[in-house]
Amino acid sequence: MATKKIQSALISVYYKDNLEPIIAQLKAQGVKIYSTGGTQAFIEQQGAEVIPVEELTGYPSIFGGRVKTLHPKIFGGILHRRDHSGDISQATEFDIPAIDLVIVDLYPFEETVASGASEADIIEKIDIGGISLIRAAAKNFKDVVIIASKGQYAELEERLSRQDGATTLEDRRYFAAQAFQVSSNYDTHIFNFFNKTENIPALKISETKAKALRYGENPHQAAHFYGDMEALFDQLNGKELSYNNLVDVDAAVALIAEFEGETAFAILKHTNACGVATAKTVQEAYKKAFEADTTSAFGGVLITNQNVDLAAAEEMHSLFFEVLIAPSFDEDALALLKGKKNRILLRQKIQIEGTKQIKTLLNGIIEQDKDLKTETKADFKVVTKITPTNEEQDALVFAAKVCKHTKSNTIILSNSNQLFASGVGQTSRVDALRQAIEKAKSFGFELKGAVMASDAFFPFPDCVEIAHEAGITAVVQPGGSIKDQDSVDFCDAHGMSMVMTGVRHFKH
Repeated sequence: MATKKIQSALISVYYKDNLEPIIAQLKAQGVKIYSTGGTQAFIEQQGAEVIPVEELTGYPSIFGGRVKTLHPKIFGGILHRRDHSGDISQATEFDIPAIDLVIVDLYPFEETVASGASEADIIEKIDIGGISLIRAAAKNFKDVVIIASKGQYAELEERLSRQDGATTLEDRRYFAAQAFQVSSNYDTHIFNFFNKTENIPALKISETKAKALRYGENPHQAAHFYGDMEALFDQLNGKELSYNNLVDVDAAVALIAEFEGETAFAILKHTNACGVATAKTVQEAYKKAFEADTTSAFGGVLITNQNVDLAAAEEMHSLFFEVLIAPSFDEDALALLKGKKNRILLRQKIQIEGTKQIKTLLNGIIEQDKDLKTETKADFKVVTKITPTNEEQDALVFAAKVCKHTKSNTIILSNSNQLFASGVGQTSRVDALRQAIEKAKSFGFELKGAVMASDAFFPFPDCVEIAHEAGITAVVQPGGSIKDQDSVDFCDAHGMSMVMTGVRHFKH
């Protein structure tokens, strides 16, 4: 029958939260309830009669609770087909009662891993009976309702109330799909725990939180975000984040993480920094970042790694920007910034974790380690006769950080605390340099004494030649070209210094 009245239920859950209304409904409907251990005691506290699973199976809970429900009378009660004469005959022969509703949730494996528990404790949180009950009930959804998570209690309660204790075939199929989502997610996290050491070449991803976005990169593209955004940010103001906002926010968070221990500010547009600066205060850092490109900052994503006070808020309030990210805001600063209702304000609570990047490509997926290498002065190999000064080395470190987070081919021009300009995403490194020089000059920057960073090697000396003409005195690049010496020779002949790092930072 498509619509079926629930007459019997098996309930065995780890979390009892919000289970009371369902127990009340089942009790009112006269449903026979089977249960185990702590769940049994909880149900009895609600005034409902319970048949212990041990009474049904004839076996106690054994092996420290590892085996409770793994028995033919339980799984036969769930799996036998109510419209199959052979199954019905065998159920009668072996005194196996029908079980119409199964409510379980799984041991908290993922939470136990996250808590830093010992491996022994983690292994004990690998659920066996629960996952088996879920699969069995979901497989036989034609006859059985499966509730596999406490997050579904309210849905079940609403449907049973509206349908007088009955479920439709559509209900049961829906809950079965939800159940397999729960079980597949659970197994994914178990596999990934083991695979941290085993390194089996398999990609398992499971995100259970999903949010529909207004659209994708363009209005004709549908889009979703899968993940726990609330774990990373508190949104304090503004409209919902769009697909493009999220892409820029991701780039902004990655860039600002390079400046730990400093007061830094960055302004990004289409994932590239159009302004980056460090200073003693957020207000000053913002002003210097804004100066780098007062045009592109319009509609950008802003980020700082320090508290936003009123002085900083007043400085940036007149700018139209999409998003501002900070670890905290003073109350008066927040009140001012909230004056524009669509302005998105995010309080970043934690740093992004994870060491992998994943992208769909062609008919498959590519995966790589994140680029977690950031060069310091210790990584610089001086290859010219002249060694960069301490101030120039500080500037080269700053420029290299920004360069790492800029689309290839890229050139960064800066001093030790301010981005002057970048040449972004060009097909020629020469074009990237010329773009950066022209842009820096258009915003009034004097390049005499500035430094240059390149994300990859110079195949010819033309870039250092152009840089010299612009007044640049020091260069950082990975090296590795068969013509590296040509660039070094030019620097030596024209009083420039160059360091090589041996690390390329392509970003496509």
